[in-house]
Amino acid sequence: MLGLVILVWGVWSSTIGRADGAISTSTMQEIERVNEKGPYLGIVVPNSFEMNPLLQSPSFVADLQVPYLDYFGRRFRFGKVENEEVIVVLTGLSMLNAGITTQLLLTLFKVKGVLHYGIAGNANPQLQIGDVTIPQYWAHTGLWNWQRYGDGPDDELALESNGDYTREIGYLRLANYQNGSENGKPVENLLNNVWYQPEEVFPVDGIPEVRQHSFWVPVNKHYFKVAKRIEGMTFQRCVNSTCLPRAPKAVRVKRGASANAFVDNSAYREFLYSKFNITPIDMESAAVALVCHQQQIPFIAIRALSDLAGGGSAVSNEAGIFASLAAQNAVDASLRFITLLFA
Repeated sequence: MLGLVILVWGVWSSTIGRADGAISTSTMQEIERVNEKGPYLGIVVPNSFEMNPLLQSPSFVADLQVPYLDYFGRRFRFGKVENEEVIVVLTGLSMLNAGITTQLLLTLFKVKGVLHYGIAGNANPQLQIGDVTIPQYWAHTGLWNWQRYGDGPDDELALESNGDYTREIGYLRLANYQNGSENGKPVENLLNNVWYQPEEVFPVDGIPEVRQHSFWVPVNKHYFKVAKRIEGMTFQRCVNSTCLPRAPKAVRVKRGASANAFVDNSAYREFLYSKFNITPIDMESAAVALVCHQQQIPFIAIRALSDLAGGGSAVSNEAGIFASLAAQNAVDASLRFITLLFA
């Protein structure tokens, strides 16, 4: 028994002696080396087909000494855009991936601001496919309190009295969208209401473990002001022989929304637009916004519209046709924004 204890102690102590912590010594040395060139503008991109047009652009020049650094499944690419030091990183799909990647970016590297770009669905019928939108506010519209059947707007939500949930933002009444009937009478909808909830946030200058709440997260005021200078910028309008009615343009809008749902439903699109005045709908921007908000890092998102969410008809599939055009338009607008931001 004593021999076993001595053996376990020896293995444990030798392991502790070799440990370098969560980040290895060699990786930390690389991080310190690249940070000497900082601070950087972080460019956060959801998918490879949105990132590749940037990497292939003559405006992007990869760093010759350290072109990239791989860490925890993410590849952080270093270089210059319009002579400005940048870090480009791909998040992957969803709020979770976008949030994790953004936090890693801000934790590991000296970052002075974040530009997030990509494509999005459109909820605003006044705009068309290919238009590039720059919202002033972002919200995560996938955090819900789903109300029990039989309760209504005047009934307190579960845990509302504890301050965990609220009815201040509003709700979606699912019964408004049913069309079932029995014996000529509408069938009751057991799904009832879902109430939209703000995120709990813990700002770096706040008291640890004392939560604050945020639903509409503003982009940086200076960045949004600079974005006004690209309003009216026009972009390509054709994919092969398929062309849009007019040349797409850049426009600042009031609000965008993100959630872990690909919205291809016209009824929900119309609800988001009428209820919240939302234009672009995606799956990542609000996560990036929330992390930057908590870390107090300047942030803006540029999203090009690839489709009218839910389509103009039941069989339309605009996203499959115009996704590449929208991605290129988002890159072109982002490059112009960077030029103006650091002019």
